[in-house]
Parts: sequence; structure tokens; C-alpha cells
Amino acid sequence: MGSLVSLPPCSTSVPTPPSRGERRRLARCDAVAARLAELRAIDDLLSDAAAVVGSGWVQNAWFAVATPQGERLLTAHQVKQVYVYPVTGACLAGSIVLAAGGPDQAATQLVRRTLDLTWHALRDDPEPPAVLCPSPPVRTMRLLDLTRWNDAPGRTRTDVTNLLRSARDLAGLHCSPQPSRTAALPRV
Repeated sequence: MGSLVSLPPCSTSVPTPPSRGERRRLARCDAVAARLAELRAIDDLLSDAAAVVGSGWVQNAWFAVATPQGERLLTAHQVKQVYVYPVTGACLAGSIVLAAGGPDQAATQLVRRTLDLTWHALRDDPEPPAVLCPSPPVRTMRLLDLTRWNDAPGRTRTDVTNLLRSARDLAGLHCSPQPSRTAALPRV
């Protein structure tokens, strides 16, 4: 009796692994894909941070919360109170932390790299690529830079939202397949 399905003969040969060059190419592709995904996540976080600033912005504190006794400004040592009281405002750095989910997310790579990119939007020429992996002391100094900038007399909510927009533009520049290094980003 004839078979309904014809199967090819079984092969006992082992497939050849990809060459070293092919493995390197695939690793580069994976790295690029991961970088693009991270830049898109940073862009989303910056957009959410701008919405936080749009609903309330503060200086000389990380957050403002509504307590039964009235609005209270929170400094770095009191930030956990954002989980107890409704937040009514945030500074530049606080808006990024809050948009990421609150103070418990402050040490995540996404928040750290978003703050790094925001610092680059504030301080760096857009020509060189933004470095998103500085040493811990450099990150601390950049955070202090952003905080001083936010708290400067005469600074406005519009200045902060413009900086967040510039950081989004920088993230978009780095997402471009062939970024135009000559395109000037708006400065705040």
C-alpha cells in the first residue's frame, strides 16, 4: 500500500554553526535593537515627565504633596511620602522619577539614562553622541547640575518642559538610522 505523505530521508548531519563574522554581525544587530528599544523607552518617559511638570512644577524640592495640613514640599530625605499623599508638583529630576513609577524606580537604568540624556540636552553640543554610561560620581554631579538648573531664580515651568522636549529630540536623533549630526537641536 502506498504512503499518503512522502517524507524526505532523515538527515544525520549536524548543522554548521554560524561563522565568527556572522555571530559578530548578529551581536551588533542585537545591541542596536536593544539601544533603539531603550531610546524609545526614554522618549516615552520624557513625555510622561513633561506631563508631570505640566500638572505642577516646583523649585527647591523634589516633590510637592497635598497633606491634610496643606501643600508640603519634599526634599530628597522625604521622597517616600509620595506614596502616602497625592503629588501636586515635581522638579525636573523629580518628574522623571515620578513618571517612572516613583522614588523606588530612581536607581533603575531607565531613570539613570533618562537623566543622563536630559543632562546632555542641557549641556552638550548635539554633535557628539550622548554618553549614557558615566561613572557614579559623574552621574551624581550631573544630577546636581540638573537640580541647580531647575532651582535657578527666574527658571519657569516652560523652561523645564522645553528642556524635556529637547531631550526627547536628542533621543529621536539617536534613534535615527543615519542621524544628521548637523541638525541643531533647540537650546533652552
